[in-house]
This record gives sequence, structure tokens and C-alpha cells, in this order.
Amino acid sequence: MKKQSNLSRLLDYAGKYRILTYLSWVLSAAGALLALVPFWYIWRILREVIEVAPQYKNAVHVTFYGWMAVVFAVAAVLTYITGLMCSHLAAFRIATNLRITVTKHIATLPPGAIERFGSGKLRRTISETAGATETYLAHQLPDKAKAMATIAGLLALLLVFDWRLGLLSLVPVALAFLVMTRMTGKGMQDKMTQYQNALADMSNEAVEYVRGIPVVKTFGQTVFSFKKFKGTIDNYERWVIAYTKQTRRPMTFYTLAVNSVFVFLIAGGFLLSHGGADSDVLLNLLFYIIITPVISLTLTKLMFMSENGMIVQDAITRIDGVLQSPSLSQPDAPQHPKDSSVTLENVTFSYDGAKNAIENISLSIGAGQTVALVGPSGGGKSTLAALIARFFDPQSGTFGALGHGVTDVDTGQLLPLDHGSIMDASVKAVKKGERASPGELKGDFDLTRDSGTLYANTECGIFGKLSAEDAAKITGAALPIAKKDEIKTGRAAILATVSGNETREYDIEIEKIYSPSGSTRNLMLRVTDEELLAQSGGVVQGMSGSAILQDGKIIGAVTHVLLDDPSRGYGIFIENMLSAAGLSSE
Repeated sequence: MKKQSNLSRLLDYAGKYRILTYLSWVLSAAGALLALVPFWYIWRILREVIEVAPQYKNAVHVTFYGWMAVVFAVAAVLTYITGLMCSHLAAFRIATNLRITVTKHIATLPPGAIERFGSGKLRRTISETAGATETYLAHQLPDKAKAMATIAGLLALLLVFDWRLGLLSLVPVALAFLVMTRMTGKGMQDKMTQYQNALADMSNEAVEYVRGIPVVKTFGQTVFSFKKFKGTIDNYERWVIAYTKQTRRPMTFYTLAVNSVFVFLIAGGFLLSHGGADSDVLLNLLFYIIITPVISLTLTKLMFMSENGMIVQDAITRIDGVLQSPSLSQPDAPQHPKDSSVTLENVTFSYDGAKNAIENISLSIGAGQTVALVGPSGGGKSTLAALIARFFDPQSGTFGALGHGVTDVDTGQLLPLDHGSIMDASVKAVKKGERASPGELKGDFDLTRDSGTLYANTECGIFGKLSAEDAAKITGAALPIAKKDEIKTGRAAILATVSGNETREYDIEIEKIYSPSGSTRNLMLRVTDEELLAQSGGVVQGMSGSAILQDGKIIGAVTHVLLDDPSRGYGIFIENMLSAAGLSSE
């Protein structure tokens, strides 16, 4: 599926106010073009004054031209203000809906997830980060439309009156633009992320510091006990000073280039007039000297817009980090426990995905029984208590693959499983599928280590348990599953690996859903992604088990390819796979 742009994602929150955003761009661009018309009237005033000199009383149109310049200047301001009103109405609605969405999702998170984010970072995400999108939509986007229209209008004006002076005035502009591009490229995006990280860390530790003030008063501790807070301030200071020093030289060159237009114009006017008094050259030179400051102002605005675009990109990434965190799961039919007993079976949990805090723990506490968790600091006592209270959900490490069983090539019967291992693999080549000749993925296995063990070979796939090390490598939010009755025909996607170890999302269409629940062919799909069709021809052998996604949920896995049409294949419901694995779909 094609990735949505930042703007498209923000406009999803606009509702009926979306049209106001588009209208603000049109009005801002119109205002920018209207703002250039007064310069044309100024040029006509200059021309008339130079033509009648020294008989200035013959300049009879000067007053009219002056009033017309004023009228268009006022019209430009009013048009721009109207555009800003539209953009602000839309921006306020988007920011409000965004804050409501984030706040509602935070309310569904397990308490442990909130603790892991940090209340200071969450507060900043809701208020300041969402506020950055408001500034971007209310001011930066209309100003961007205004700047683009201004540049188009300026280019026309600069080249129409005297193309030679126009080209001369564009030379320093081009130099300034090159310097600006170097300052606002990919490296700037990385630095903006570091800057926002430093601010977020400082905000989070500031909240924790304020919370700890009662402890300072009670126990007489000093501020130096809050080393984390001071550390974030020091880190921010180091980063800002280093970044300022790094951009000092290019910013100096940019300022020099963008403000040196007058030097080029004066030199060009002298050369074009051949040292004499040419009234036409003088007229155009005066006009260019008056209008070229608009160029430096517009370029500077574009530079800051690029910076704000990076801030919005970082803001959306941080908001996604919250929204993609899985909510505390709730069963469709909630049940009240019959008593207050607690049972844990083979529970594993890791905070950072690198090291398990507890591993394969089983525990049973009867109703009314009092139990003390005793052990050294860092032994997992608090983690275990948090899991029991559902501050976090345990991580099982169970996996399923293929979506169909491994069978005997002659009899078609399921092969009995004695033992088995899962290993890392890398796709090296793809044999493209053709009619009556299915394609296949070709690759290499990493035979040096096992990533997990298999415990079942069923008609709905093979199942096993990842090693603790490999389970800890899984990062990102878990996707919810879709019930059978939630699945519909239409657009969907598959996650597949057709080159190296890179798993990508490809567009498909669910064409038909079958009723038998026990089959491994529960739905028919057709690959519509042009890139995947060009690379593999569609579904090929080796894609079995590729997850099928629809509306942000896992609905099943690819199982088979149609021999007479490799662009089509079958899939199994995810509920069937979970049932075969002995896992609940709740």
C-alpha cells in the first residue's frame, strides 16, 4: 500500500474542514500575486517621472498609479488574511481531533506502557507536538503557497522588464538556494530529530523532578540527587552549541548571497549603460532594486518552512509511537473471575526487547493466600507484580507459519512432527510465476544457529516457540486480528519478503470469501501491486504464511497460488491458525 504523506494523514482529521485548507492555499497564492501588482504601478510612476523630467508637472498619472498601488496592496492583505482565517479554522479542528485521538488512545494503554513512555513525554506529545502541526497547517502551508506564487510572479516580472538584469539578480539567489539546500537536507532532518529528542527528554525529566520535590523537602536531599534531570539539560546544551557552530558558516554564506543582489544589479546597470545615462536601463535598475528584497524575504521563508516541515515529520513520528502502542486487550465477552486467585503459566517479559526481565515463570496463588516475593534487587519482583496487575502483558514468543501443513509429497498426508527448528533465511532470487508454471523464492538458510523450535505441524500451518533472544528482537506494536465477520472483499495488503531480508507491504484485492471455516482456502486474493507483479508475477511458492492485512488488522495468511493465474492465490483466516495453535483469538 502506498504510504500516506504527512499532509494527507493530518487532513484525515479535518473532517468537513478539509476544504478550508485547500481554500487557504488558493487565497494565499492569489494574495501573493496581488501583492506584486503595486510594484508594476511603482514602475509606471518611475517611468512617467523619468520621461517628463525635469517638467514634473506633466506627470499627470502619478496620483492614479499611486492609488491603484494602494488598492492592490490592501486587496492583497485582505485576501491573505481571509486565507489565514480559513487555514486557522481547519488547523484548530485538526489539532483538536488529533489531541482527542491521542488522549483517548492513551486512556486505553496498559499503565506500564504509560510508565515506559514517561508522563512528561506524553504531555509534550499531546500539547506541544500536536501544537506543532497546528502551526504548520495554520501558517506554514499558506505561506508555502504564497511563496511559490511569489516566486512564479517574480520570475515573470524579472524577465519581462529586462531579462539581462533579471538573470543577473537570479545569480546570487541561485547561490543562496544551493547553500540553503545543504543546510536543510537529510542531515538537517536527523539533527531535528536529535533536537526534539533532547527537548522531550528534558521535558520528561522536568516532570519527574517536580514530582520528586516532596522527597527533597522530606529527606533534605539537594538538586544534585536528580542527576537525570541535570543530565538532560547538559545534553541539550551540548547539542545546541554544537549545532549552532556547525551552521554558523553556511548561514553566513547564505545571508551574504541573498543580500548581494544589489551588488550584481548596480554592476550590471553600469555595464549595460556603458558608463552613460540610459533612461531605460536606469528605470529598470530602480525597479529591480525596489523589488529584489522580496526575493531574499521569500527565500528565507522557504528555509524556515523546510525546517518546520521537519518538525512536523518528527511530530507525526512521535504521535505514531503513541497511537501504534497496543491497547490493553479486552475480550469480546468480559468475564468476572470466580475468585481472587492468580495463575501464570510460562510467562516471559522484556522491557527493552534485548534482555528478559523474567523468563518462563509459572506461578499459582490461591484465593485469600498471602505471598511474599523475595529476591535480590533486579530479580524481577516488581515486574512480576506489574504483570499480575496488567501494567504490562506477557510476551509468549509463540509463532505460526505457512498457513498449511507440511505433507508427504506422495500421499499428501501430514508428516508427523518429532522435532524441528526455525532458522533465519535470506531471499537470493525469484523465479517469476507464469501460467501453469508457478514461480518460487530461492534463498539461503542460516544453518549456524536456531531461532526457535517447532511443536506442531497442522493442516493450518506449523507452530513453534521463538528463542528468548529472537523473541526479544521483535519490536513495534502488535497488530490486532480481525474476526471472520470483519473480513470483506476489496483492498488489502500482504507482508512479503522477495529480496534479501526486507519485508514489505504490497497491494492486493480480496476477491471472494468462502464459508467453510475449517479449510485453508478461506479467501481468494489477487495481487494488484505493479512492483510485485513485475518482480514475481504475483503469488509464488515460498510466500506461504505471508500475513494478509486489511484496515490495520491481520486477517489471515497466504497459503496457495492458482496454477492457471499466478496473480491469484488463496488465504487462510487468522482465527483458524490461532485455533490450530491452541491460542485464543480474544
